[in-house]
Amino acid sequence: MAGSFPVIVMTGPRQSGKTTLSRAVFSDKPYVSLENPDERAFAIEDPKGFLRRFENGAVFDEAQRWPEELA
Repeated sequence: MAGSFPVIVMTGPRQSGKTTLSRAVFSDKPYVSLENPDERAFAIEDPKGFLRRFENGAVFDEAQRWPEELA
């Protein structure tokens, strides 16, 4: 799927291994947790600047904390 789509969303119940799996499968990509207040603030205040740091992709954990970009 990652070779066919620019964005992949992984959903599932809490504590089911989503972060562990995504970090293992995409170990070559930066990992960014949007639970981090600084990362989340940057994402909200300057979405284009935030995403520009990850031109080659990234793993965004807790993306539900950034609903403006998921709409």
